[in-house]
Amino acid sequence: MIYLHQPGLICALGAGSEAIREQLFAGISPGMQSTTAYSQPTALMLGTVTTGLPSLDHAAPEHRSRNNQLLAAAYAQIEATYRIAATGIDPARIAIILGTSTSGISEGETAIAACEASGALPAGFHYGQQELGSPARWLANYLGVTGPAYCISTACSSSAKAMAAGARLLQAGLADLVLTGGVDSLAQFTVAGFSSLESVSAARCLPGSANRCGINIGEGAALFMMSRRSGSVALTGWGESSDGYHISAPDPAGMGARMAISAALARAGRSASEIGYINLHGTATRQNDAMENRVVAELLPGVPASSTKPLTGHTLGAAGAIEAALCWLALTDDAQRLPPHLWDGVADPELPALPLVGEGESSREPLRAALSTSFAFGGNNIALVLERA
Repeated sequence: MIYLHQPGLICALGAGSEAIREQLFAGISPGMQSTTAYSQPTALMLGTVTTGLPSLDHAAPEHRSRNNQLLAAAYAQIEATYRIAATGIDPARIAIILGTSTSGISEGETAIAACEASGALPAGFHYGQQELGSPARWLANYLGVTGPAYCISTACSSSAKAMAAGARLLQAGLADLVLTGGVDSLAQFTVAGFSSLESVSAARCLPGSANRCGINIGEGAALFMMSRRSGSVALTGWGESSDGYHISAPDPAGMGARMAISAALARAGRSASEIGYINLHGTATRQNDAMENRVVAELLPGVPASSTKPLTGHTLGAAGAIEAALCWLALTDDAQRLPPHLWDGVADPELPALPLVGEGESSREPLRAALSTSFAFGGNNIALVLERA
């Protein structure tokens, strides 16, 4: 059995699992705010991290980025648990597998702007800050571990795939302890890119609504310690597919999504009726929600569902791990509360209705298993099944 221990978590909902637990179930997200910081002069609703972050002045120049600061904040929350678990384990048997899509691109943006103004790159800029592998390398260097350490970058499925990759390392006997999850920071690059696709909403996003018009981009990090040592939640299933339908649009028929969900359930040895909650990818774009609603209604009829992106923003490469962490919080909640689906309540008549979780709603039966979906550009799909151990 592959266990997921209490995650380090930071996002628009706040910092720390227990603080975020209360904000999540109350449907309150202090970091969701309208700002021009990344889209001047246009104001957009973004999922921002507003809490202070650790300094990385001690790190090598190529690792000094806000992205890695978010990761450092998540790691600090689980450091004590990690240090105890790592005692006596060969550093070569500890792996770090993370997902990201931005890494330190924001530092590159700042440096180029300074170069245009002054004719020279700032003294503190290092090209390595932008490299996608930087988060894993920084954490491996900081901890002094020498096992596999790498990042997966497959857009919105990145960190969920990192979690599946970490589980495979443990199952194959190639590691005894894995730190896995994802991290992404806000950047003008990603905001402009999604804006050019006409996929960004200036107001709070509305997953599943007839009025949905796009995503809110967000930032954050989630970091799990994954091991074979018994814990309160296990990662029992994962399913991956790549339909390659379009560079940015999902297959309308949802064949890849169906394959991923079905494979995850099969690996977990669970039927759809045994899943008590679904965390939808739920981006609030026209095409994603249309595809996902149809697939979920067909494969998991009657299962309570919600998209938590109105509370976190779409954290891109970190989304899969952050949403798995929110499932972890639901599975370990004594009151059996479920993450609410925040929207305007205007159902799209062209979509099958899903049993969306209302504010303050709890599971009617003991919550034993949850499923989380991530569907990325290029038709890269993954579903995870988490269970209370």
